[in-house]
Amino acid sequence: MTAFFAETAWLPGGWARDVRLEVDGGGTLTAVTPGGDPAGAERLRGPVIPGMPNLHSHAFQRAMAGLTERAGGGDSFWTWRSVMYGFLDRLGPEELEAVATQLYIEMLKAGYTAVAEFHYVHHDPAGAAYADPAELSLRVVAAARRAGIRLTHLPVLYAHSGFGGADPTPGQRRFINGVDGLMRIWDRVAAAGAGDPRLRFGLAPHSLRAVTPEELADAVAALDARDPTAPVHIHIAEQVKEVEDCVAWSGRRPVEWLLDHANLSARWCLVHATHLTDSETRRLAASGAIAGLCPTTEANLGDGIFPAVDYLAAGGRFGVGSDSHVSVSPVEELRLLEYGQRLVHRSRAALGDPAAPSVGERLWRLAADGGAAALGIRAGRLEAGCRADLVVLDPDSPVLGGRPADRMLDSLVFAGNVPAVRDVTVGGAWVVRDGRHAAEEAGLAACTAAVRRLTA
Repeated sequence: MTAFFAETAWLPGGWARDVRLEVDGGGTLTAVTPGGDPAGAERLRGPVIPGMPNLHSHAFQRAMAGLTERAGGGDSFWTWRSVMYGFLDRLGPEELEAVATQLYIEMLKAGYTAVAEFHYVHHDPAGAAYADPAELSLRVVAAARRAGIRLTHLPVLYAHSGFGGADPTPGQRRFINGVDGLMRIWDRVAAAGAGDPRLRFGLAPHSLRAVTPEELADAVAALDARDPTAPVHIHIAEQVKEVEDCVAWSGRRPVEWLLDHANLSARWCLVHATHLTDSETRRLAASGAIAGLCPTTEANLGDGIFPAVDYLAAGGRFGVGSDSHVSVSPVEELRLLEYGQRLVHRSRAALGDPAAPSVGERLWRLAADGGAAALGIRAGRLEAGCRADLVVLDPDSPVLGGRPADRMLDSLVFAGNVPAVRDVTVGGAWVVRDGRHAAEEAGLAACTAAVRRLTA
């Protein structure tokens, strides 16, 4: 058993003093005791909060961040997607692993302790399978292990270019699989990760435009045969054009169609879900599914603003993800989520709750709970039975120094972008100390060399 002692820790019931946290050999909290005994425990060097799960990542896109910001006239998500397809022509296994390792190190340093990797690049640049069809998935797993982050790996089913089973385009050749081919990848990577408590596996039908209804049903059935509790993630209603195309195909909007045809529950994560009617907002909230919000990417791509005020009022659950990684910061995702609602509603504390007045605490709590559910893990809280994924804040940071505990998370989320994370554990094991990761120098060098090759 490992034990930690925090002078101040944020528990499900609020901030507490002199908290003893006990961790078993598998990395799970077995006891969290306010007013506890410090004997034999390692003293933590700042206020402690639960790590944030990142529920949506396309790791390779970190290498593209900042390279698509040139005006060409008529720029949109769809023109950005064309640039992304071209970028993939040079991406190989070594580059993917190097970029993902560096990304995951950045996530840990920012306070993300787990990530759902929505992985859709399966084949070589010509569209042929590697000798091991799971080669690129295995590279993602290797990157997560090297960084020490908790990973929910989501191999993506991508079969078509548009609604109704349209033939894929040449730019999508690296993504394409049928259900049987994808499940062979799933089986291979799940077997390679068996027994690792930091790994979890789910499945991601890419979107309603990339899979047919039959393929969606077959993929979920195949997953259920392997693990009926495994998470299912899907892109949906991100762009207005996607909504219009879905209506033209089915007579229903994307979220409406999914609500009518899939058995949505807390194992489902609907990524983006940006464009919702009032009815869809209420029904999605009632389903228990998680809305996977990625505010920095959604802003970068010009997607729109999720109706978060109405969704939370209806009891909806959400988590946040860094998606294309133009930002790798849970703080920035939560801040932009709140500020978008303030701009829409022309008010302050738009996502606050008078019964729990700290907006920062409410956003962190809801996003951590929803993110953990979306990843299929017990995490996001400092309580017995949850993973010991701890973020120790730096009390000497300019944004936190001198603040009372009940203003700590408000200050973290809303008072600036200077580093405020001091130390991080995943499963009770240190991965960040004094703001540094043991592999960060080697990781950065390998990633920089990979990006030079990709952009040469």
